[in-house]
Amino acid sequence: MKHFFLLLALCAMTLCYAEPPVDAQTGASQQTTSEQPAETAAPAKKNNRQTVLLRCDLHCQGCCDKIMKNIAFEKGVKDLVCDLKTKTVTLTYDTRKTDLDTLLRAFEKIGKPATIIE
Repeated sequence: MKHFFLLLALCAMTLCYAEPPVDAQTGASQQTTSEQPAETAAPAKKNNRQTVLLRCDLHCQGCCDKIMKNIAFEKGVKDLVCDLKTKTVTLTYDTRKTDLDTLLRAFEKIGKPATIIE
């Protein structure tokens, strides 16, 4: 009996969250009067990511690991790639959460000062 009620609740939830019916002739979904038009919907999030190439004094894989373990967890850092051969670090960060000066100070803090490559 317990399984019957669980199945009944699952069916009811599926009906509540089902997609609106599609018009067979136009292929568009039929909107109900309670839905708001698309013009009043919230604007899409803006992409506030910036990528910068930094030159850093990398001697070995341990230097890369040190950067990956520390800088990757700084606030706003989205992507971090160390290249030992070219001694560069590609850093992508969210400009709403941090700025480049803060990240460069974080590199200095771990003993690996970095400079921006134009």
